[in-house]
Amino acid sequence: MKLRKGSFLWYLYLDKLYCLLSLRNVKALADYFDLLDVHRTNTLNDVLFYHFMDHVTNLSQRHIMVIFHMLDWSAKGEVSFDQFYMVVCILLAQQNHLEEQFIFRHSRPVFELLDVDGEKKLSVHHFYNYNFLFNIKKPQLRELFHHFDITGDHRLNYKEFKLFTIFYVDKYQKKQKEKEEERHEGLIRTKIALLEWGSGSRRTRHRQGQGEAHK
Repeated sequence: MKLRKGSFLWYLYLDKLYCLLSLRNVKALADYFDLLDVHRTNTLNDVLFYHFMDHVTNLSQRHIMVIFHMLDWSAKGEVSFDQFYMVVCILLAQQNHLEEQFIFRHSRPVFELLDVDGEKKLSVHHFYNYNFLFNIKKPQLRELFHHFDITGDHRLNYKEFKLFTIFYVDKYQKKQKEKEEERHEGLIRTKIALLEWGSGSRRTRHRQGQGEAHK
């Protein structure tokens, strides 16, 4: 999934630590929601939601409607601002590659979103159906159910899911730290190379100057 460049969401900033919008951005989003709410019901129906999502993302119609029905768990045919805000934060988290951080910070709302059946348990199929939103790789899903399905029923309750989110974000942070260290080492190598190049250039100019003096 990608946000369309220049769309309204493109200009919103998601805090990288807490994966939430600032108060100013929430106010802007609320005003935008009011503009979309042409029927003045404080909700968006499936048609309005589809056109919004199609305008700001490159998601297919099928995926957009999957998201709508996931949010509309009560089958009222509409989503409220709170649900709208939630999906906007998910989209921004994915755009900024913060899926792991988002799942960790908002484990309870994410669990409840995925639990569309209301059984308070998640199967691997829940993750497969909505994985286009969170980008959890298949090897990670297998690892998830192998290590965190403590009850052995091939489904995760919230406590098991919460343990996974802690493990998941820990791996993410370690990976980010390794990338930062590699970037730092790369910068050091570049600086050393530039210093050596500059030193070599000065020596070359010095020798050339001595040659000219002897002439």
